[in-house]
Amino acid sequence: MAREKIRIKKIDNLTARQVTFSKRRRGIIKKANELSILCDADVALIIFSATGKLFEFSSSSMRDILGRYNLHASNINKMMGPPSPYHQLENCNLSRLSKEVEDKTKQLRQLRGEDLEGLNLEELQRLEKSLESGLSRVSEKKGECVMSQISSLEKRGSELVDENRRLREQLVTLEMAKTMALKEAMETESAATNVSSYDSGAPLEDDFSDTSLKLGLPSWE
Repeated sequence: MAREKIRIKKIDNLTARQVTFSKRRRGIIKKANELSILCDADVALIIFSATGKLFEFSSSSMRDILGRYNLHASNINKMMGPPSPYHQLENCNLSRLSKEVEDKTKQLRQLRGEDLEGLNLEELQRLEKSLESGLSRVSEKKGECVMSQISSLEKRGSELVDENRRLREQLVTLEMAKTMALKEAMETESAATNVSSYDSGAPLEDDFSDTSLKLGLPSWE
């Protein structure tokens, strides 16, 4: 059964991405070394990780190989003719931006406590002050966020208290309305019972009078 082809795309999981980078970096360096030995080739490999950390391999002197590459690129440019002023300006801007990116990447690594070798005491003290200043701003911002959350929670608590009081008032009103409705129902039922008793008693008196007359009994009137 043929192996399923792996789709090449960015690995979203950070841990899995770091593990894959470490494994494949070692693999590609191994392949570069094998290529240089098997084919007697000068091989130079430069890798920058996502965090800006440098990994490199060269079958001989990296400086010599890069020098040959620059010389080769320079010869190609000469064969293609002199660059236009626009291309000269573009190359100048590209070099400047590349240098800025390299400097900023180095500063970022140093702020994370990496690549501190070669820094003298004054540079280390300046880096320490920069970190203290940044930590102070972070702590201040953190305090503002905490106070904002506390204020929001207090406001929400006050709203819940008001809502609870309103619901209690509605409950009391409903209970009072229920009690009054029940009282009115009981009064109505009692009045209906009294009227029914009165209506059922009147015919008895008439029947008694009629019976007395038929029997010849003396009338009580």
